[in-house]
Amino acid sequence: MNLLAAVSAVLGLIALLFFAAMLRNSRRGRLLRATGSLAGGVSSAAVAGIALLLMWSYLSYERLTAEQPVGVIEFTRSGPDEYSARLMLEGRLDRIVTLAGDEWQLDARIVTWKPPATIFGLEPVYQLERLSGRYSDVLRERRETRTVHDLLDERPLDLWQVARRFPALMPGVDAYYGTATYLPMADGARFRLTLSRDALIARPVNEAARRAVGDWGKSDV
Repeated sequence: MNLLAAVSAVLGLIALLFFAAMLRNSRRGRLLRATGSLAGGVSSAAVAGIALLLMWSYLSYERLTAEQPVGVIEFTRSGPDEYSARLMLEGRLDRIVTLAGDEWQLDARIVTWKPPATIFGLEPVYQLERLSGRYSDVLRERRETRTVHDLLDERPLDLWQVARRFPALMPGVDAYYGTATYLPMADGARFRLTLSRDALIARPVNEAARRAVGDWGKSDV
């Protein structure tokens, strides 16, 4: 973050110097030099704006320093193979969605850094991507209607997308990858969500969840 802020500030200053030179050359009738200064100023301002957008995107991700709590998810059965899922994330409003199936899956994005980015205090960050319902039976997974809910916040520029599409512009990125966890759904089941540096983890916190996990897969044997 400090690196992006510094780059943005320096480029913003350079853009101002270019614009000042443009005005000075325009007053003196040096139109060719004024045009060159204008082009340099616009280019510097554009790159400074991109750096600011990347910094904003970085700030929108959650810091990942160790295994840390993400939130809690709780299920209420609303029909045959249908559940109401209440997602309670740290620092955010609860979200209630409907999931079809007998299992649930939560996906997240993780971005980690390497020098020189780490020298400037950049820490691994994550963002939850989607919550979906799924079926333990593959044939049903292919046949039945799927339910998927987007958890991403919209922004004009995103670290993950930039790292994927333009890796040369993000030399400080060590890795960008997805991680997911999935477990059975059950009426009244409640799971605690945490995230380590490389994986999402869901642990049952009540009897309904422990019973669901304990019975998981027995019907397939």
